[in-house]
Amino acid sequence: MQSTTQPEPTLPANRYRYYVLLMLTLVYAVNFIDRQIIGILSPFIKADLGLDDAQLGYLKGIYFALLYTLTGIPIAWLADRSNRINIVAISLTLWSGFTALSGLAGNYLQLVLCRIGVGIGEAGGTPPAHSIIADLFQPKQRATAMAIYALGIPFGIMLAYLASAFVLSGGQANWRTVMIAVGLPGIILALLLRFTVKEPTRQQQQTERQMPVSASVKRLLRTPSWWGMVMGITLSSFANYAVIAWQMDFFVRRFSEVSVVGLLVVFGVINGTLYALGVWAGGAIADRWGRTQPGAYAALPAVALCLGVPAFIVAIHTETLWLAISGFTVLLVTSGTYFGPCFAMAQTLSPANCRAMSTALFFFILNLIALGGGPTFVGILSDYYAPVYGGLTGLIKALEWLVVPFILSISVFAWTAKRLPRDLAAARAQ
Repeated sequence: MQSTTQPEPTLPANRYRYYVLLMLTLVYAVNFIDRQIIGILSPFIKADLGLDDAQLGYLKGIYFALLYTLTGIPIAWLADRSNRINIVAISLTLWSGFTALSGLAGNYLQLVLCRIGVGIGEAGGTPPAHSIIADLFQPKQRATAMAIYALGIPFGIMLAYLASAFVLSGGQANWRTVMIAVGLPGIILALLLRFTVKEPTRQQQQTERQMPVSASVKRLLRTPSWWGMVMGITLSSFANYAVIAWQMDFFVRRFSEVSVVGLLVVFGVINGTLYALGVWAGGAIADRWGRTQPGAYAALPAVALCLGVPAFIVAIHTETLWLAISGFTVLLVTSGTYFGPCFAMAQTLSPANCRAMSTALFFFILNLIALGGGPTFVGILSDYYAPVYGGLTGLIKALEWLVVPFILSISVFAWTAKRLPRDLAAARAQ
């Protein structure tokens, strides 16, 4: 009887693997610059185009998130069957181009169409990138590799904050120039990616080649730990997206005497240093701890959030500026630890022929609930409390409700830590 055991896949040299990882991380950073910049510049957009808060809310929320979420699945289906580098390069060109075009929008409808274009483009970035990284790194290295990739989040947010601070410090609110300035470099990066990175060989077992993709997806969706990692990060991100969306509002209302430009610079630096450190450390610690305890990939986010959530509670109730900044920072750093482990498990628990689809489904749930729901939830509650308690206290009371999804996230991660060893063993056996 012929053995079905396959040899370990031969991976590219370390230098090239990390070059590809660096390129994908830069792409992810551009992703978050283009995603965050419109929210930070929204006061200037509102004044220039004469918009109300509801129009701005749709612009930052549903017009981006819905198309971004829905388009990700068909793009992932394509990525599991065709050249992923081409897909990422084309997607990067699209969302960067639409970001630059946003600076030329003459009215609300034109800006909405550009925002929809950014969402459609960004949908083609992460699923194929995750699939590529999974093919370049062995399972024992994946959380670290995914954490390095996730550094694009803090670096992108940092650059968005610093670009906004630059605009404000110049004395003229020229949001259009910023849109064009952050959009055009992405097109250059897309060309560099396309012509310097080759499509990697898909590392999959012969049995997986013979398994239809539909069967692989069904097997994935029957994996309890996959759902545990998805819901753990979704619940936490529901709260964290809300915190990020309302952070500047809180500080402006609580510490009205403090320079807004100064706050933007401070949070930009924090995102680029401490938040980035938390993201990287989450992957590195999970890979090291996971060598002996497979459940560590879920246990680490649970432990980290147990430290970050109390710090956040202190931060929203203190009247001391630097204590508040410190509390928000602790939450930011500890929250960053879940990216590497969660992204790694989305790949490791998935059959190789549906890895991009695994990430797309992962982000479909995450973004539909967290990206669209978190900021809106706090806004509605804040408006509800404001007539009785005032703007600041109403916002604080709304932020207090975020403890609920945080606690649920900790509980889900803790349960998943117990289940994960069994599901990882089953994935390796299959």
